[in-house]
Amino acid sequence: MARIDDYNTALDIAKKELSNRNPLHFCRLSGALYIQEGGSAIIRLTFLNRLITMSWPDLVFYQDSNEEVGIKKKILILHYLNGSKKQDLTGELITFQDIPSARFYLDAFNRRVKYPLINAFGERPDQLPLVAKELFGATTSAVGDISVLIEALPKIPVTLVIWRGDEEFPSDGTILFDSSIRDMLSAEDISELTSMIVYPLIAKAK
Repeated sequence: MARIDDYNTALDIAKKELSNRNPLHFCRLSGALYIQEGGSAIIRLTFLNRLITMSWPDLVFYQDSNEEVGIKKKILILHYLNGSKKQDLTGELITFQDIPSARFYLDAFNRRVKYPLINAFGERPDQLPLVAKELFGATTSAVGDISVLIEALPKIPVTLVIWRGDEEFPSDGTILFDSSIRDMLSAEDISELTSMIVYPLIAKAK
């Protein structure tokens, strides 16, 4: 498990990398907004249905509530902004195992997010759209028996899918991503992001 010092180091590295880039360029690529306000500027984007604002160039984070933005969320957002290279989604859906280096995280990903998602909603899939809409503004999708599309970041859609069980087969599920995510986030980041989606859903459904 990473220590807080490791997270602080990762945050500092990501901030330094982003501060050396043109904000107009990476905002255009990522779907974030760059807003000039007098002598200062801010960057604004939606992360898991919450409005996040960052001052530029010092990258101090603010959220649309009194809650502090957690360090893992800060790192993910910065990695997303740093990794945004293509402007458009591909429309091709992939699973976690299709992501480069995912084989090192696949077992942990399944135990951490995929199996808990199935255990929570496999027997009550109709709850998934309700809680996903309430927490993340999700829309329904046409994949599987029940599925929802969550815009985790402006160009990071995540689709959660459940197949109902029957007398012959148990319920099953999967998590799908647009293939463009491979160029924006690492497998470790994607696993972390997905857990930020699945665990609040499970907690809300209890």
